[in-house]
Amino acid sequence: MSVQPDLPLRPMTLGELLDAAMTLLRAHAAPLLIVAGVLAAVEQVALVPLRELALATAPFYGPARGDFGTWWVLVAVGFAAEGFIICVLGSLAAAAAGPALVGRSVRHREMLRGMRPLSTLIAAIVLGAACGLAAFAGFLGWIFVYGLFGLVSGVIVIDRAGTSFGRAARLAARGGLRGAWTRVAAYVTWFAVRVVLGAGWIAALDSFGGRQPGWQAVLTPVAFGLANTVAYAALGCVDAVLVLETRIRTEGLDIAISRARSRGEDPAAALVWAP
Repeated sequence: MSVQPDLPLRPMTLGELLDAAMTLLRAHAAPLLIVAGVLAAVEQVALVPLRELALATAPFYGPARGDFGTWWVLVAVGFAAEGFIICVLGSLAAAAAGPALVGRSVRHREMLRGMRPLSTLIAAIVLGAACGLAAFAGFLGWIFVYGLFGLVSGVIVIDRAGTSFGRAARLAARGGLRGAWTRVAAYVTWFAVRVVLGAGWIAALDSFGGRQPGWQAVLTPVAFGLANTVAYAALGCVDAVLVLETRIRTEGLDIAISRARSRGEDPAAALVWAP
């Protein structure tokens, strides 16, 4: 049985929400990090030919002079992959976050069954494509696509509302776009961590490799893949906790759970969204 995470049954500050997400990640590190690691590895392998085509070199894969267009396509594909992966991990984390809120433990294997794989896959493909197109068209569009629609993973698993991007957008837009800005803030935070961790690995290993370009070409994808593994899992947990916290803040989910307990009813039934 996995360790029971402590998810507060009350509205949270941004700092408390991020702490709760990390608590959820620590409690279910094995399935979240394994799935994140596999997807991050596939992402790095898939990006190799695109990086070569764009003449983007390690460690930061910046644009080559005179070939900005191809590099911009590479960037858009990267954002599409991230949108897909974070959505999948958000569903996996949500399969544990809902029960955790009502004081129940979830076995790791039960998380895989509870993430509703088919609906999650459809939503992840749609969200990933939308993030990629929005990034290609300009980052302003990506901010709103990522911020507004990314909570669809929690909507699928916790709310049981199908692949409802409309429901996800309504949750993210409440309180002056609080959910959307929280997602973007968490992404920016973990993006900085990823760059630091990736660059740190390369700097350390570079000192042993004598700054040979061949080393960077091999080790940089590994370094960023490892950093992405942790970041993607953490961002998935942020999404799961954010769905619950938004419903507590704006829909009285905490009150519904408390009433169900006082009546001797199953508090988990209150998690299912009733339009």
